[in-house]
Amino acid sequence: MPALFKTAAARQDARVIGVVGFAHGTSHFFHLLLPPLFPWLMRDFGLNFTEVGALMTIFFIISGVGQAAAGFAVDRFGPSRVLMLGVTCLALAGFTLATATHYSMLALSAAFAGLGNSVFHPVDFTILNRRVSPERLGHAFSVHGLSGNLGWAAAPVFMAGIAGVWNWHVSGFAAGLLATVVLLLLIWQRDLLHVPLVHAHTERGVQSDAQAGAFAFLASLGVWLCFAFFLVTTLALGALQNFGPALLHNMYGLSLVTATSGLTAYMLGGAAGIIAGGFLASRGGGHDRVIVMALGLSTLCASVMALGVIPSWSVLGVMAVLGLGVGIAGPSRDLLVRHAATAGFGKAAFGRVYGFVYSGLDLGFAVSPLVFGPMMDHGQYAAVLGGVALLQGVSILTAMGVGSRSRFMRRAAVGAS
Repeated sequence: MPALFKTAAARQDARVIGVVGFAHGTSHFFHLLLPPLFPWLMRDFGLNFTEVGALMTIFFIISGVGQAAAGFAVDRFGPSRVLMLGVTCLALAGFTLATATHYSMLALSAAFAGLGNSVFHPVDFTILNRRVSPERLGHAFSVHGLSGNLGWAAAPVFMAGIAGVWNWHVSGFAAGLLATVVLLLLIWQRDLLHVPLVHAHTERGVQSDAQAGAFAFLASLGVWLCFAFFLVTTLALGALQNFGPALLHNMYGLSLVTATSGLTAYMLGGAAGIIAGGFLASRGGGHDRVIVMALGLSTLCASVMALGVIPSWSVLGVMAVLGLGVGIAGPSRDLLVRHAATAGFGKAAFGRVYGFVYSGLDLGFAVSPLVFGPMMDHGQYAAVLGGVALLQGVSILTAMGVGSRSRFMRRAAVGAS
């Protein structure tokens, strides 16, 4: 990859990718602002699992609704302003947690974190699509996804580690301070994030907002297929993130430590897949085919685990391969959404299209515990893994639909011109 960044323009791309990736890692870090602290919060506030779980429901509902709205703000005001507002909300989430003396303040912290998280996908993908050369977009999306995984990995160690040495109030303050440092970095590098506003009527071959309406993208089948793709893939991911260790412990008799390592293996496999997926996506074209093959591998892994036909010693390896497939699909997935956005609406609609389709992620995370939690309560562990396999299969169908729809739109545009 270093050879890709020899020229001045390429080095500029690398700086943009690095700054946006670092900011994205911060958003994933704040996904896990509260969960690592649940044991302390339950003890100090006398809360049960339902009450602490409701905090994450608040987070994802606000993030999902806010993400769809943030896309319009990005198109109207530019991504850099919206990004700085989002990081400010993350800082407020940390500082509110640090000073919390009542459950309502914990809920407010979750709300600030959800609001801050909501801006990142429409902001990040608008900046990357507008500021990074097309030949390096695959690597840009790879770094973007990898930085998110690293943010997830860092948060439990950071939050629980500080709470163990001092207390959870200090953890909240440290998280707020971290977001403040990120905000100062973004202000310092604001020129890298600047994207000139584009009006739809200035784009050749794209219908103006005055004619089509700001919500015209909602009439696009390709956009809805992208939304469905994110929804079903995140339903599956949520099942593994929330219940993976319990699943492996109860179904395969693994110790809790080993079962938890299975989730780590999944995440590490996903990180490796994201890196490999960046190179595959950068080869150009056939993104839906890359997704089909990668998620087909993940579907196979989830299916054999659900059937219980593999020995317990192989579970960690199968989990790593399952994550590998999901990771490989990531960069091609993001490029597929780009094609769906530009096929009918152009650069002026990047923010709103990305904001809407990625709100499917938050909806999936919010709904997944409601779907799979009762199954876990009734000991239907194989059914949960079967549901993960089924959702992976549905995501393959939606990816194929997005790819064929985008190709049809491009051919129609060429014919019209």
